[in-house]
Amino acid sequence: MSSPHFDPLNSSAPLIIYIDYKSPYAYLAKDPTYAIEDELGIEVDWRPFTLDIPSYLGSARLNDKGELVENQRTPRQWSVVRYSYRDVRRYASMRGLIARGTTKIWDSSLAAIGMLWAKQQGRAVLRQYSDIVYDRFWKRELNIEDASVIEAVLREAGAETLGFKAYLAGEGRLLHDTIQQLAFDAGIFGVPSYVVDGELFFGREHLPRIRWILTGRSGPAPDVAYESEGQLSGKPEGPLSVAIDLKSPSAYLAIAPTIAAAEQLRVAIEWQPLLVSSKEQSGASSSERGARHRRMRAQYIERDVMRYAADRGLTMRDFARQQDSTLAAIALLWIRRVAAPLANKFVQRIFDGYWREGLNIEDETAICSLLTEVGAPVAGFPSYAGAEGRAELDHLQSELINAGLFEVPTYIFGGELYVGRQHLPLLRRLLFERAK
Repeated sequence: MSSPHFDPLNSSAPLIIYIDYKSPYAYLAKDPTYAIEDELGIEVDWRPFTLDIPSYLGSARLNDKGELVENQRTPRQWSVVRYSYRDVRRYASMRGLIARGTTKIWDSSLAAIGMLWAKQQGRAVLRQYSDIVYDRFWKRELNIEDASVIEAVLREAGAETLGFKAYLAGEGRLLHDTIQQLAFDAGIFGVPSYVVDGELFFGREHLPRIRWILTGRSGPAPDVAYESEGQLSGKPEGPLSVAIDLKSPSAYLAIAPTIAAAEQLRVAIEWQPLLVSSKEQSGASSSERGARHRRMRAQYIERDVMRYAADRGLTMRDFARQQDSTLAAIALLWIRRVAAPLANKFVQRIFDGYWREGLNIEDETAICSLLTEVGAPVAGFPSYAGAEGRAELDHLQSELINAGLFEVPTYIFGGELYVGRQHLPLLRRLLFERAK
């Protein structure tokens, strides 16, 4: 792979994956990707993508005592970061892995250049190098900003290191920087990112679909899913709550599988309306890269929603349409109050109406008609929506945000948050175990 001929979206291998050693989500993607590589007997093209985290998620630094000494993050950014580490730790613990939080945002470019060096020396060396770097870095036992440390890891992994220091400062740095720029320009914004058959997939939740593509697209396309194998800890108690915004396309795709799982396991769902702004709320820096990152992420999410919607034969009308979902959220609270058994039906119907039929969820008459359609009482709703319902919604929004919610759909079970429908396999296991 030489820089003049580098193509960010094409390879002689059937599958490309971009990783960063400082990304815990890329760490969790490593072994499942190895499994696909080994099971299918294919070559995987492993490539480094060094994240510029402050450009889109702010920055922070802790001292040796774990005290915050530098903070350039908004409350929402902190919610994202804290959730991410909790999420990673739960899946890591199921696999017997350790993933400790970091005290700063590391420059992982030296480790990435080490990856390029190891890659030249074969698959076995590359795997061993990545295994060592990930394992020790996430145990806080490896300084990935120290060139001599990276060289020692390469040697331990079985790599020839003669000439590595010159490579690190010259050809390797040039290749690394070229990959970063061309990959970003091609729409790679995060890790792990996969490219298969010219399609970009961000996140290991897409591995079921990637496997399906690599094995000939036989049968229905699978939905997103995190692997749920491994040791569970305890039996969570309490209800299953699901936070949704009744205009969110991502929440829409979660409704049918969530209701199906709940009905199969005979579990009631407590729907929680959470209003999520259509505008980027990350509070990221106004740098050009940060702005480009947010645009690329938004464009990717739209493409991703559309492809999974197409699998189910769903038509997403006017994806860019953004209405105020406040009235619909109040209607959901009304349903919970006066006709709770109809909540699932109402949620499914209002999403279908908004995305497939152009339902105006800002129109009180339209909302009242929909309440009547699902069999809910309408008398009293207009006055509730104008006063008590709005106050109740405002109070709930504060509660959910203070609890760390920042996106939809978010599942709340046993005191834990699970953002995204990719957690349904694990939630199924947890609910099944609780029922025993």
